[in-house]
Amino acid sequence: MRERRLKNEINVVPYIDVMLVLLVIFMVTAPMMTTASIDVPSVGKAAEAPAQALQVNIRADQSLSLTLPGKPEQRDMSRSEVSQAVAAAQSKNPEQPVLIVGDKNVKYEAILSMMDELQRQQVKRIGLLVQATGK
Repeated sequence: MRERRLKNEINVVPYIDVMLVLLVIFMVTAPMMTTASIDVPSVGKAAEAPAQALQVNIRADQSLSLTLPGKPEQRDMSRSEVSQAVAAAQSKNPEQPVLIVGDKNVKYEAILSMMDELQRQQVKRIGLLVQATGK
C-alpha cells in the first residue's frame, strides 16, 4: 500500500477568476459614477452684502447689537431681544436678509449659536459679513 502525501500548494486559479470578474465590473461601472463638485466661495468672488439687511453684530466679549437697514447706529440688545426684533422684521418681510457680523476675535461657537437661533426663527436668508480691517 502506497502512502498518500499531502499537497501543500495553494491553487490560485479561482482567485484570479474572481479578480478578473471584479475588474470587469469596476471597468463597466466607473464611467457611470458621477463626481460631486463643491463650489467653495473665495473672498475675491464674494457678493456684495444686501443693502437692506439686518445686521446682528457679535463683539469679542460676545455682547450683541442690532443694526437696522438704513440706520448707522447700533442698538445693544440681549439674545432674546435680537430674536424678537428679527422675528418682527421677518413678519413684515419674510425674505428679509440677516447678516451676522462677528468680530475677528469672537469664538466660532458664538456665531454658530446665533445662526442656530436665527434658523429656529425661520429666517431664510442668513449670511456672514466680512470686513477688511485697516490694521
